[in-house]
Amino acid sequence: MKSQNNLYAFENKLKKQGYKYIAGIDEVGRGPLAAGVLACACILNLEIHIEGIDDSKKLSEKKRQVLTPLIQANALAYAYGYVNETEIDDLNIYQASKLAMTRAVNNLKIKPDYLLIDAMQLDLDIPQDAIIKGDTKSVSIAGASILAKVKRDEIMEKFDIIYPGYGFKQHKGYPTKQHIQQLKKLKPCKIHRLSYKPVQDARLIQQRLDLGGIE
Repeated sequence: MKSQNNLYAFENKLKKQGYKYIAGIDEVGRGPLAAGVLACACILNLEIHIEGIDDSKKLSEKKRQVLTPLIQANALAYAYGYVNETEIDDLNIYQASKLAMTRAVNNLKIKPDYLLIDAMQLDLDIPQDAIIKGDTKSVSIAGASILAKVKRDEIMEKFDIIYPGYGFKQHKGYPTKQHIQQLKKLKPCKIHRLSYKPVQDARLIQQRLDLGGIE
C-alpha cells in the first residue's frame, strides 16, 4: 500500500546516509488525570515489513494487541520510559513527556545513532528529527506508539484493581464523564495528578464536604 510505503520514507533516507540504528520515540498519557506518562523507543529491523503498523490512535485495541508481539519479536531493540504522577506535578506534563522519552532511549540495549521523535527535541547527544504527527509519517515512531499505548493500558488495568471504583480499566485515566463523576464521589486517589484542574476541583469539593459545607 502507498501509505504503508510512505511510512518508511524517513528511515530509507537515513539508511542511505549510513545510519544503522534508527530509533522511533513516542509517548502516551499526556491527557489523563491519573498515573504517569509512558514513552517507548523502538529500533525496528527495517528489512522486515510488518503489515498494518500505523499511528496507534488509528488502530483498534484488538489490532494493537495483534501487532505488539510482532513488533517486539522483530525489533532490534525497544525500551520504555515512565514518569509518574508525582514527577508530572513537579515538572509539568511537557517536561515529564521529554523525560519519559529520554529514559526510554537510555534504556535501549542498543545505542541508536539517529532518533525520530514525535514532535519533540530531546537533550541527547544523538542526531535527531522532531516530526510533527510523526506517528503517521514514520514506521519507527508508529511502532513505538503502539508499544507505548499497549504498555500504558496494561498499567492502567493493574491500577484498576488497586484503586477500584474509578473505572481506570475503561477510560485509562482520561477525563471522561464517568471518571469526573467518580473522582468527585470518591475523591482523588494516590495516582491522580494533583496539578490537573479537574483533580484540584474534586479535592475542593471533598474539603467542603469534610468541613460540613454544601457541594
